[in-house]
Amino acid sequence: MSETTEITQLVLRERQGRDRGWWDQMRSSFAEDSTVRLSWFRGSGPGFVAASEKMAAGGDAALHRLAPPVVHRRGERALVELPAVIEMRTSLDGVEVDLASAARLNYRVERRGGRWLVVALDPVYERDTLAAAHPGVALAIGPADVAGYRPSYRFLSYVLSRRGYPIGEDLYGDDRPDEAARFYEEARTWLGI
Repeated sequence: MSETTEITQLVLRERQGRDRGWWDQMRSSFAEDSTVRLSWFRGSGPGFVAASEKMAAGGDAALHRLAPPVVHRRGERALVELPAVIEMRTSLDGVEVDLASAARLNYRVERRGGRWLVVALDPVYERDTLAAAHPGVALAIGPADVAGYRPSYRFLSYVLSRRGYPIGEDLYGDDRPDEAARFYEEARTWLGI
């Protein structure tokens, strides 16, 4: 198996483990000292797995629709960008809703002890939508309800904060292109390209 294939399979297995509740598979993808920084969680990779397991047990499951990843490798390090749409069906004020949040999941990966492991996961949020799951049902949510949230992940923030999750306002997003550009520049510097 090529290095690029191994790296690709690593990030795909991490997402599969998250979506299917295969926590051991997800956990085995992360280095112990890894970092994860996303909408509702900040901490280590192992901590992210534990928090994901708790989230799913509480009925807050999400699925990820993935596009092909792009891998840039140099020596024992790699950057992987995995386009994704995070989908969640939940209920708001008694109305069943569908949330879809588009993001680019960015992984920093290192070869350690003969295997590739995720050492960092940072999304760059693009945009999101929220709609009633049933045609013709109106949502009692207007622009004023989401005005305080970042445009690149406003509905994700609204839904998750209503479910009790703290949401970071300083994440990478297309609504702050200079910050996103710096993030990519720092990642490329880390890789040495």
